[in-house]
Amino acid sequence: MSKYTDLAMERRNQFNPDGKPAWNCCQAVVSVFTQDAGYDEDACMKAATYFRGGMQMGSVCGAVTGSLLALGLAGVDDPQASNEIIRKVRENHKGLIECKDLLRVNAENKGEKMQHCNAMIRECIGYVEGILRESGKIKCFVSTDNGRKMLHPS
Repeated sequence: MSKYTDLAMERRNQFNPDGKPAWNCCQAVVSVFTQDAGYDEDACMKAATYFRGGMQMGSVCGAVTGSLLALGLAGVDDPQASNEIIRKVRENHKGLIECKDLLRVNAENKGEKMQHCNAMIRECIGYVEGILRESGKIKCFVSTDNGRKMLHPS
């Protein structure tokens, strides 16, 4: 995990009085990159409010939407970067990218919704990190873990 995924999961463990997560999938992804991009987190959170649940109608997964918002905030204006995220999500999820379809398949596989959504958030944050690292938008340091080199955001 990275500082970004750690922070997103910390936030996803906060709940509203109604028992729902205080941070939706889109907010969880975009929020962790706002400070590094130089934007006000509260304003970004408000902007991402209605992208939960696939724009509240089961459309594109909020974690995917949040990753595209994060790229834009970081100043990445490259259609190939956004297409890469969408392609990877589809590759990893049987061609699916819409929230309603992803959740349907998860339910058919007896998966728990919160775990599924958190996995989508971690996956999308990883894609954003890779693109931002490659474009020089975030700095990294290298450590070793049992002889393996590992990149970490600084």
